[in-house]
Order: sequence, then structure tokens, then C-alpha cells
Amino acid sequence: MISSLELFQSLVKIKKIIFAVQVQLKSKQPIQMKAYKFEIFTNEIEKNIKNGIFKPGHKLPSVREIKEKYQLSSSTVQMGYEHLLLSGSVESIPKSGYYVRNTLSKATPVTGLQKPVIRDAIFSNHLALTTSLRMGRKISEFNVAAPGDLIIPQKLLLRTMQQVIREQGAGLLRYYPTSGLLALKDHIAKRAASYYTMISTDELLITDGALQALYIALSATCERGDVIALESPSVFSVLEVIRVLGLKVIEIPVDPVLGFDVEFFRKAIEVKTIKAVVVTPNFHNPTGTLLSDEKKMLLLKTAQQHNVAVIENDIYGDLYFSGQRPNTIKSYDESGLVMTYSSYAKTLAPGIRLGWLSSGKFTERAEQIKFALGSSVSPLYQETVSRLIAGSSYDRHLRSFRMQLAKNAHFAINLLSAHFPEDIAMATPLGGYNLWVRMPQDIDMKFFYELCEEIGVRFTPGSTFSFSATFDQYFRLVFADTFTPKRIEAIRQLGKRLS
Repeated sequence: MISSLELFQSLVKIKKIIFAVQVQLKSKQPIQMKAYKFEIFTNEIEKNIKNGIFKPGHKLPSVREIKEKYQLSSSTVQMGYEHLLLSGSVESIPKSGYYVRNTLSKATPVTGLQKPVIRDAIFSNHLALTTSLRMGRKISEFNVAAPGDLIIPQKLLLRTMQQVIREQGAGLLRYYPTSGLLALKDHIAKRAASYYTMISTDELLITDGALQALYIALSATCERGDVIALESPSVFSVLEVIRVLGLKVIEIPVDPVLGFDVEFFRKAIEVKTIKAVVVTPNFHNPTGTLLSDEKKMLLLKTAQQHNVAVIENDIYGDLYFSGQRPNTIKSYDESGLVMTYSSYAKTLAPGIRLGWLSSGKFTERAEQIKFALGSSVSPLYQETVSRLIAGSSYDRHLRSFRMQLAKNAHFAINLLSAHFPEDIAMATPLGGYNLWVRMPQDIDMKFFYELCEEIGVRFTPGSTFSFSATFDQYFRLVFADTFTPKRIEAIRQLGKRLS
């Protein structure tokens, strides 16, 4: 006898196969991820590590040995080992070679959330702790969730903007449609189709960043005083939108390994009527966890059974460190209950305030709210992003950006492990650019942040990620900027002062 969940999963798989065939027939080109030459040996190494054949500390074959065995070029072998380094399964020791990586980080279980509790959205003003104070070069900032100046594709953006200005001229000074440029929406929908997410341009709204998309989604599904379910920890800006809208919250714990606790969510629905759930299944901020496809489907099934709108934040979906681009919850949905949103501020530049919302069955209400907000996204930004994602330049940038982020994540974990207290715990991110760190219980966090200010380094306190005090012993480190000697030394000095 097959369970309802197994039946649901089977139907989803059939739907995805049919959808893939439809897209292939329409485009006359198969939708598939690019395979790299180096995968012929990296897949074998990853399999041996997974099966326990290669133990931690095991020395891997040299570049020359791999080159001769698989008839590959030196550069291809180097790229393959770079891929393994970025996945966190391998480490390089100078003048020695490549080794299976020893585990550096520990899982950090979320504690303090044992049963669903309805909370008012009231907390201290943490804005100064979560944004840049622009104090010049005096502060090494690891608290700003945006790509750094040296990582932003400045030349690509400026060159594309100049082309748009030359071609569009005064047309950029006119009003654009409230819901956004149609060509841009077409390109967004086509990109979504490549990871089996079916989005109609009729339900797409171009927004002034991800935060406006969230505001519209919550406003379209909830009234003041309604209760929503919210992943916990959750980024401060999301908490602020909830507070402004006057909503009540049940916080759903996010396990640093398994992600969003779907069973806790199910119990929460039994406590109180919930109108919507806000969740980041792909590389949750701040833990960096990736929710499995099975749990995505189970979350959706639970929401459908109780008619709960799913507001899905997919802002980090393109920033995966290895494997393929993860599926969205929306890719499994046919009910229209899922509203997915994203933004290009995280993948291109923070000043590109351009996001989008796929509003599902709530499109009519969402369009009214968007119109009432009275703001249209910059025509220059819309035309620029439309041109970038229509061609290959955006994907080339993403490949480079993902590689740099994965390097930075690996470096940050090693840096903290080497210089901070031994019993520090970190959730190893699988994508995005956030590292969630738990400090030992004997560390006074007030003293810790005073030391940070004295030395000139800034993290985001864990207390800003919840309406409760659950995460006071945590902080978030953003690794989306270059680790300059000055930034490295600041962390080293901080660790030295703590010991």
C-alpha cells in the first residue's frame, strides 16, 4: 500500500517529466545542466569519500597522476580539484597535495523552541547592528549581506548600462508598466523553466528588491493581527516587515543540517489558524542549509491540506556551491498557493534594486498592492538585467561568483576554527554567503561585541534573528567580500583576545 506522500511524490515526478518534454518541444533544445570534463574523476573521488573508502586525511592522487589516468589537461584537473575544494570535501596542503578534508565544523542544533508559541512582532531596534555604518576603512565589516566591491561585476554592469542608455535614450525616462517590463518577465520565466519552475508572465511582478516582494506577498495573503509561520532564525529585514504589517508569528526552527522543521510546522497549524508561512528552502539565511526535495514536497503538502500560503524566498537559489541548481517549492505546486520571490541585488550588486514576485493565485490582490505602492522599478535597471539574463554573461558571472563564495566559505570556516575557542560551532553552508556561528556558553556576548568594536570588526548578532532570545549566543558572518590581509588580521586579533 503506497502512502499519500509517496503518491504525491510520484505525481510530482511525472509532472516534471511532462513539463521537461513540453519545454524541449517548444525550444527544440534539451534543458540540462552543463557537464564538465573533470567530473570523470571528481565524481569517483566524491563517491569514494561518501562510501567511506577514502577516510579523512587520505592523500588523493596528484594532478599528474589524474592527468595520465584520465587523459585530461592539467588545467582541467586543476579545475576538478578546485571544484572538490569548493564543495568542502577536500583540502589542499601547500607543497604536499590534496587530502580528504577533516571535519572542522559541528552541527549547531536550534534549542529553545520546543512547542509552537504565538509571538507579537516586537523587539529592539537592531538596524544599526545589521547594516553598514559606512565608517570607511576603519571597520572590517562581516555583517553586510551583499557582495563586496571587489566581487561585484562592475565592468559587466557598467558596460551593459552604457549600451542600454545608447540604444534606449530618452525612452528610459518614461513610465514603465507597473508590473514590469514584459521582456524582462519573459526572460525570468524562461530561466525558471530551466529548473522546472513553471511561472506565467501574467503572475510575475517586478519589484523594488526582494523586501518589497515579501511586503506585497504578506499583504496579499494576510490582514493585521493574523498569525503567520516564520523560519527561525530569520533575517532582521523580514522581521521588520512583519512588525510593520502588525502580524503575529509562530517561529519554526531551522535545523542547521536538515533545514526547516516541517513536523514542527504541522504542529503549529494545530495550535492556531495560520495564514501564510515564510521560508527560505535554498541556502537559508543565516544557516546556509538546503532543504531536501522530500521535505519541500512535504511542506507544500502540509500547507495545501490547511490552505496556508507558502511565501518562498529563493534569493540565494542561484548561489549553490556544488551539484545542480536546487528545485524550488513552487516547482512542485499546481495549486497556486506558493508565492516565490527573488532579487538580483544578491547576485549582481546591492545597488541593483530589482526583484520579482511570482504571485500564484494571489495575483489580482498582489497587483493592486504593487500599484498602490506607487513606485516603478528603474527602467535602466530593468533593461540592464533583462539584457544580462537573456544572454550568457549572467551565467558566466554566476559561475565565477559561486566559485569565489565557496572559496570564501571554506576560508572563513578554517580561519575561525584556527583562531577562535575550540568549542565554537558552525553550520557549514551549502550555498549563499552566510556563516552561522555559535559561541561557547562561557563567552559573555556583550564583552565579545565590545571587543569587536575595539578591534574594528563587525558581525551580525544572533539576537537580531528572532523575536525571542533564542540566538543570543550566535552571530552571523557574511563571506561575500574579499578576505584582505587586514580583514584576516582583525579576526585573528579577535580570536587572540578571546583566548
